[in-house]
Amino acid sequence: MMDFLEEPIPGVGTYDDFNTIDWVREKSRDRDRHREITNKSKESTWALIHSVSDAFSGWLLMLLIGLLSGSLAGLIDISAHWMTDLKEGICTKGLWFNHEHCCWDSDQVTFENKDKCPKWNSWSQLLISTEEGAFAYIVNYFMYVLWALLFAFLAVSLVKVFAPYACGSGIPEIKTILSGFIIRGYLGKWTLIIKTITLVLAVSSGLSLGKEGPLVHVACCCGNILCHCFNKYRKNEAKRREVLSAAAAAGVSVAFGAPIGGVLFSLEEVSYYFPLKTLWRSFFAALVAAFTLRSINPFGNSRLVLFYVEFHTPWHLFELVPFILLGIFGGLWGALFIRTNIAWCRKRKTTQLGKYPVIEVLVVTAITAILAFPNEYTRMSTSELISELFNDCGLLDSSKLCDYENYFNSSKGGDLPDRPAGAGVYSAMWQLALTLIMKIVITIFTFGMKIPSGLFIPSMAVGAIAGRLLGVGMEQMAYYHHDWAIFNSWCSQGADCITPGLYAMVGAAACLGGVTRMTVSLVVIMFELTGGLEYIVPLMAAAMTSKWVADALGREGIYDAHIRLNGYPFLEAKEEFAHKTLAMDVMKPRRNDPLLTVLTQDSMTVEDVETVISETTYSGFPVVVSRESQRLVGFVLRRDLIISIENARKKQDGVVSTSIIYFTEHSPPMPPYTPPTLKLRNILDLSPFTVTDLTPMEIVVDIFRKLGLRQCLVTHNGRLLGIITKKDVLKHIAQMANQDPDSILFN
Repeated sequence: MMDFLEEPIPGVGTYDDFNTIDWVREKSRDRDRHREITNKSKESTWALIHSVSDAFSGWLLMLLIGLLSGSLAGLIDISAHWMTDLKEGICTKGLWFNHEHCCWDSDQVTFENKDKCPKWNSWSQLLISTEEGAFAYIVNYFMYVLWALLFAFLAVSLVKVFAPYACGSGIPEIKTILSGFIIRGYLGKWTLIIKTITLVLAVSSGLSLGKEGPLVHVACCCGNILCHCFNKYRKNEAKRREVLSAAAAAGVSVAFGAPIGGVLFSLEEVSYYFPLKTLWRSFFAALVAAFTLRSINPFGNSRLVLFYVEFHTPWHLFELVPFILLGIFGGLWGALFIRTNIAWCRKRKTTQLGKYPVIEVLVVTAITAILAFPNEYTRMSTSELISELFNDCGLLDSSKLCDYENYFNSSKGGDLPDRPAGAGVYSAMWQLALTLIMKIVITIFTFGMKIPSGLFIPSMAVGAIAGRLLGVGMEQMAYYHHDWAIFNSWCSQGADCITPGLYAMVGAAACLGGVTRMTVSLVVIMFELTGGLEYIVPLMAAAMTSKWVADALGREGIYDAHIRLNGYPFLEAKEEFAHKTLAMDVMKPRRNDPLLTVLTQDSMTVEDVETVISETTYSGFPVVVSRESQRLVGFVLRRDLIISIENARKKQDGVVSTSIIYFTEHSPPMPPYTPPTLKLRNILDLSPFTVTDLTPMEIVVDIFRKLGLRQCLVTHNGRLLGIITKKDVLKHIAQMANQDPDSILFN
């Protein structure tokens, strides 16, 4: 008898699409590989060099991920900035210049009219040679809507034809992949190329979406593709997921210019398994990505984001009250958004609407563009809007938000005192109130369409508008009523007491926290954005309040809600299982079901095993001593069985349907003229995880979470009784929470 499995067979130990990896097996494999390299390194210099290069490969991979992610983020930032301005006009000195770059070296640009420069022509100037009058306004309006529709149509068409996985933000799927699920092609090269191109188009179309979430997907695609250059990561799914955790950190690092916030985001929000080594590597990848983006300098201001601000006025203890109010608003908006968006996405999945993604995107884009153009705050890109709202008014600001009376009665020091609002501020307040309503409503329908769409920027915009409105209200109250008890101890007349931009920043953090339920990483991202350490307490108060309020109205963040909507097998580590059920209540088969399908260790032929495989859809089979004893030997995966039998038929002479399959160490001597036997012990897992039938389910759930199991076998007095898969655990949790257990679609 030949033991043809002494040589590894291609495909054995790999997984089918839409299946969960076996973390225990993958980690065990990596330990064996590492042990072998370490032992060999003592034998020769070449083996020692191989050992050193193996240890260094992880850091080299992080360097490459950081460089590629930073470069792509810079490209996306520059392209989106140019194409957003293209909707309003073009630069006559060079088509490749955006509005700001076009007017940089013009002598005729003033602070009052910074948008007016002879080299920048609006579409009405180009087409009808005038910028004044109703007809010019209609031409500009028409061109704005036309460009928006063109960009959106190109984005949705490219996604639909070339890479259906390039739609959405990608974070729910990345969370699921990092928990051990396999979605082939989700992090592939086509997804990367199409997501990069369509992200620029989607952001430029003026839809209520951001590029920050999709940048995490882009960075993870870079990580996955670069993993194929290194054997250590290409062949081990668990090691690859460590790399993807670091890539997610690099993605947030370039999205917000916040390397430390990126590492914490990966740890708090997306990663399932995050050992200390991954923490260091994430830190390095985020650092390289941020450095690369800083070298590219996409905004021309030496900053990594468009809305970097610096505040200098200290905040007062009383201001915690409005900050907490903003936290409550953020929590309410987060809970409302999640409920309505999930309801709309469910409608899209279950009705005819889902069959017409192109029409849906074009309709939403048309409505957004038609409503956006008349209002200057909806017409500008959302990043520019946030930048304007965060801005602290200075002497040279010509924005309507800074149109205060007594403007140049300058105070002592550099800060301007609180002043009465002028007509421009009141006009801006009305426009911002309308912008707030539009953003709240339109974002519900935009997130989840078949184009790349992030949620960070629209959520921050909603919060920043609410915060700026409240901040200006507080500023005017402090100016007109500085003798009130709440103000007179710390705010004298002519002092700069209230900073409306700070309220916008706190509001942005509150709304983003309400939607995503981030806390620590959110506060760190916000303070890295603003460079203000003294504002950590207001940000913490708002983020914590918004999380409490949102959790009181619904336990799930937006990403977890989308994971559940799509039926992915994600076992949430934050949820407690508090029900008193036992393993026997969940295992298959139940009391009246047919017996568990098993293989015996030395009495089944190739034909018997192939019949079992063809008649069932199970991912694997327990192997027992005999059907009578039901004593457990091990567990074998369906995919490994199929590949091994096919390989044996091709390469091992004489293997036929009547050949007996042995899972034992030694096979008994066979009589002459019998067909050769097939020994498959090498593909048998000899240490499958087992629990007894009386094990409480809370312990079983904990085991699945902490060890990342695919399945667990149930025994009674040493005899095999049944099996519990990850899908069974998830269905049981859903059932206990009065949810539909059939919503879990994958194993």
